[in-house]
Amino acid sequence: MATSAIAKLRKPLQPEIIQPLPEKVAHWGPPGASMVISTPADIDDVVRKIPKGRLATMTTLRDALSRRHKTDIACPVTTGIFLGIVAKAAAEMEEMGAKRVAPWWRVLKSDGTLNPRMPGGVDEQRIRLEAEGFKVARKGKTAFVIDGFERKLANL
Repeated sequence: MATSAIAKLRKPLQPEIIQPLPEKVAHWGPPGASMVISTPADIDDVVRKIPKGRLATMTTLRDALSRRHKTDIACPVTTGIFLGIVAKAAAEMEEMGAKRVAPWWRVLKSDGTLNPRMPGGVDEQRIRLEAEGFKVARKGKTAFVIDGFERKLANL
């Protein structure tokens, strides 16, 4: 049986600090940079701090994680994977009747577009954002963006 997202979220893990960056990812930061590989629970905690009416991008989420752990950067790959776990765990909790979950729908891709990899895809994220009063506009053929998202970013 597959492990539930809730179980992955609750798995007791500690963030890992890497310094210096491995050669294959050294271009992600300045010379001698440090990087945090966070945890799903850590990301859940930061996402829960995004208030209604505000947004975050993957960049602002990673910036908050790196400040929290006093590193130069947060791993972009694991942050995206763990945000997916947070979102799926929230969906599982809602199915079980939870009313307050991490507002994953308030996290946009770094360019302000909605993320098709989240539960329910772009349609679900769009419905939730519009219900909170955000204006969603089409960007290109298949993408959607929050109009003026930069002015609505939360201070994490």
